[in-house]
Amino acid sequence: MSLKKKLAAGERVNVFALSRLYQPNMIEMFAIQGGFDGFWIDAEHASFSAQDIEVAAAYARASNLDCFVRIPPHDYSLVTRCIESGAEGVMAAQIVSAEQAEEFVQWAKFAPRGKRGLNAGCHDGQFGTIPVAEFCQQANERSFVAIQIETLQALEECDEIAAIDGVDLLFIGPSDLSQALGVTGDFMHESCIAAIKKVAAACAKHGKTFGAVTTTPEHAHMLAELGCKMLSPTNDIRTFNAGIKAVKESFSEFF
Repeated sequence: MSLKKKLAAGERVNVFALSRLYQPNMIEMFAIQGGFDGFWIDAEHASFSAQDIEVAAAYARASNLDCFVRIPPHDYSLVTRCIESGAEGVMAAQIVSAEQAEEFVQWAKFAPRGKRGLNAGCHDGQFGTIPVAEFCQQANERSFVAIQIETLQALEECDEIAAIDGVDLLFIGPSDLSQALGVTGDFMHESCIAAIKKVAAACAKHGKTFGAVTTTPEHAHMLAELGCKMLSPTNDIRTFNAGIKAVKESFSEFF
């Protein structure tokens, strides 16, 4: 079942992120260890080609995982390339208004909801084997769209953003949000918690849900108690660092 369907059914999902250390075998390693429902590709802070996304999405499908791509919200063609490459959806970073979030949704959806350019010869069109009208309808229903809440204006307009048809998830970036609130890195600061509560209330009002990057069990528990349904507790770099630390601790007498 896709992340979108699991969230719509009220399930909580765990995801990991791929960034600078991306290698396809990592996807299989996470899948073999179990416990994760999918992953997101960080194409905001790291460089991913369309072919990289195609390979990652293929490994995801083979591993019974779902995936989506985080991108800056300034390039229409990048949105459609991510979806055409086989990712199940896209997530907009650094959104600053409900108007910008609406534009991003339109880039990800075909008419009549959006303005996505029509090319059925891609993965989500099953490489031209689905009738065009059927393809467009299926793509609009299946494509997953998340909007990050990490700027002050997006926080101020989170109710309007949650109300947008086609927005499936609001996703909190705690680092940038804490920076915007003037408490950089203090994710449990009362102002950060108040901001998360505001996002949670907006999602509850409009029948949506929210997700977040989380770095500690304390932070994760706080998010879960407020209704967070997508927890992102690690990425490739954090996992690799944890592995190095564990090895050094196990062999501490030799270091």
